Amino acid sequence: MKLYNLTLCILLCAITFKGYAQNTDQPGVKYDQHKVFNPNFYPEKGNAFRNAGGAPGSKYWQNRADYKLNVTLDTLKHRIDGTALITYTNNSPDALGFLWLQVEQNIYREDSRAEATSPITGGRFNNRTYTKGDEIKAIFVTKNGKTEKADYIVTDTRLQIKLKDSLRADGNKLQIRIEYGFDIPQYGTDRMGRLLTKNGWIYELAQWYPRMEVYDDVSGWNTLPYLGAGEFYLEYGNFDYSVTAPASLLLVGSGELLNPTEVYSPTILKRLAEARKSDKTVMIKDSADILRKDDYPKKPNITWHFLCKNARDVAWAASKAFIWDAARINLPGGKKALAQSVYPVESKGKQSWSRSTEYVKGAIELYSNQWFEYTYPVATNVAGTVGGMEYPGIVFCGSENKAGELWEVTNHEFGHNWFPMIVGSNERKYAWMDEGFNTFLNNVDTKVFNNGEFYVKPDQQKAALQLFSPEAEPIMTIPDVIQADYLGAAAYEKPALGLAILREQVLGEQRFDYAFKTYIKRWAFKHPTPWDFFHTMDNAAGEDLSWFWNEWFFTTWKLDQGIKDITYPDGDASKGALITLENLEEMALPVTILIKEENGKTATVKLPVEIWQRGGVWTFHYKSTSKIVSAVLDPDHLLPDINPENNSFSGLPVPAGATAASVLKTYIDAIGGAEKLKNIKDLQISSTGTVQGSEVQMVSRYRSPDMFFQQITVPSYNNLVVAHVLVNGERISVQQLSREIPLDDGGKKIIKAKSRPFPELDYEKGGYAMELDSTLKIVNGDLAYEVDINLAEGTQIRNFYSQKTGLKIKQVVEGSINSVTEFADYEGINGGIRIPFLIKTTLLGQAAEFKVKETAVNSGMTAGVFQ
Repeated sequence: MKLYNLTLCILLCAITFKGYAQNTDQPGVKYDQHKVFNPNFYPEKGNAFRNAGGAPGSKYWQNRADYKLNVTLDTLKHRIDGTALITYTNNSPDALGFLWLQVEQNIYREDSRAEATSPITGGRFNNRTYTKGDEIKAIFVTKNGKTEKADYIVTDTRLQIKLKDSLRADGNKLQIRIEYGFDIPQYGTDRMGRLLTKNGWIYELAQWYPRMEVYDDVSGWNTLPYLGAGEFYLEYGNFDYSVTAPASLLLVGSGELLNPTEVYSPTILKRLAEARKSDKTVMIKDSADILRKDDYPKKPNITWHFLCKNARDVAWAASKAFIWDAARINLPGGKKALAQSVYPVESKGKQSWSRSTEYVKGAIELYSNQWFEYTYPVATNVAGTVGGMEYPGIVFCGSENKAGELWEVTNHEFGHNWFPMIVGSNERKYAWMDEGFNTFLNNVDTKVFNNGEFYVKPDQQKAALQLFSPEAEPIMTIPDVIQADYLGAAAYEKPALGLAILREQVLGEQRFDYAFKTYIKRWAFKHPTPWDFFHTMDNAAGEDLSWFWNEWFFTTWKLDQGIKDITYPDGDASKGALITLENLEEMALPVTILIKEENGKTATVKLPVEIWQRGGVWTFHYKSTSKIVSAVLDPDHLLPDINPENNSFSGLPVPAGATAASVLKTYIDAIGGAEKLKNIKDLQISSTGTVQGSEVQMVSRYRSPDMFFQQITVPSYNNLVVAHVLVNGERISVQQLSREIPLDDGGKKIIKAKSRPFPELDYEKGGYAMELDSTLKIVNGDLAYEVDINLAEGTQIRNFYSQKTGLKIKQVVEGSINSVTEFADYEGINGGIRIPFLIKTTLLGQAAEFKVKETAVNSGMTAGVFQ
């Protein structure tokens, strides 16, 4: 599932409301090595079902559900009716007196538990219209050759069948026949539904049949209700399913189509055969073919018959509006599969869905070669109303996705064919075991796809503000319990970053990849728990990682490593240096430090996490031969340090005579001079950036003396307005997604100060207290002056100006509003002034770069645009 978490406040380049401020209420040092390196992390020993090494035990078992489904799609009523025949095998050692099934169309009922627990402000999983849910007409149970009507009860999205005689253990079977139907909701909580295009409806069908709940050795029956955020936990089996629909529709689904000659014309069959041999995308059905009636049988309805083996679910889509293209997938074992995409004419284009099959093929080949071979004969990408949702061998992605955002969502949804389709974890409880693992795969994959076409180097120091915000919740939290604004961090970004840190900083790629592949191989088509994952990684990598699992997955501890001091034995730099590090927060991670000496020598020192076993301060000897001019922790910004300002140490005092006023004057002169800046009566700047593959546009307007407007939109979401800021004299308004954000006095002062294009002109006359830090700072390897502007108690802006150029290169805002912004690529615009054309910040917990596209100076902007 793709999480569209665009509710993060984006204000004046990623201001974060109620952002992190270090807790000073706790006396003493926060770090305690006894809590981090706790020898009692693992709660229990292995057993015959799951051994202590993280593998399935000698007596591991899981039950099985095989399905034969036969339904009819009524396009006039937008309805499904049919039967489900389930053969259920009890491989457990327990006799089962009752069975539980999922009837998840009931989430769309007005009286559903999900509806009762949905926020009135709306959200992705809120119902927009209601249906009657799964309409159960009859249920029969066949056991030992005898068929009887079932005794059953429906409780919201769960259905219990009470057996007259228990289903015995150790491989005994029974059959359940269910006659049912349901109306297809237009918006199915972004997991299914239907979309009207100019050439007809697109139907995306999922959760479309009653499904067996999992009975396992951990919890017995897993019966958490379906509320929206928590996804699925399902048994494996074979799916033989048939869909009868109007003959004009093209239908695609999980698994292999068994009757292609009955549903395709000779022309389609010929093109399809060509695609199966081609590494380039082949058009099977183009826009000109949609209205041709000789491409399908000349009868009212036809039946499509599919078989999907060893899967946990199936889904399908149907429309007469589909364009269809395909290409061959080359798998490492020598097998071939088919990548295909179906989408409406509106989505056609090389910057849009015409590249979808290329993305499908590329993602699956990369994942197969890196981790585990793809297991389905076909991989289908469907453009429709669903923003992003995964099913075995088929995914649903938004029809309006383009370019990088289409790659991102396609890559993400197909990554789910490894987690949880191959490795069948419990998504209803542990979203991170599929979303987080998959996001990690996506990041590895994107770095190499098409030579990194869509790769953006992460900056985890900037991401820390989102991942470790005051609203942070432990990763090990049921997804329906995680607050909506933090679900993206807890389920996706933070677990993915954790795996990246293990791979890059703790274990190294070779050891990590072997252990991770061992986990996939061990638990392919089985049901692992978090402990099985932890134990497997420990054992296969040969490292006790219990300290990491505890701090990263079970707590909201933060990371703050810093350089405390650098001294020299006997004051002689030629004898080496004593570098003292400190760990100021509760989390411990390895250390990387880049050191530069006065004689030009540079070196990178890596220290293991075990240095923190002795406490929160560590001193090591560095064999320098001259004075150290700079030392920087985590120079590549790979760790989510919440306070990177103490990560660097220059040891150089500011030059004699330098003052805050002189630094500001140098900056003002560097961008054009005070007189030219004062002549700017109005200014408009239009910029674009990319977040999670989606283009984001920012427009900022200023009109002298005290009017400011900024709006950030996402064009692919129907120009969704994410953030809106307005300053008009004393009136200050900030909105997120049309919701007004309350501001305290400190927040208002920050916005007022930042709403001016050249606030340095006003710092002295505005009565702000300014202070020049006594030492030079290091910003991205450059020496810089730090000027602190205190707006009010607890509210501060820290600006960093390059010692070499005088230009402002970074700004840190601290108070009730927090932000970190970097500036680069200063260019001249009309009026003879220079502004930064590149602004680096963090959006949605990810590094984002806004590039200026257009500017307008003194264009006669009226006050009317600031209402």
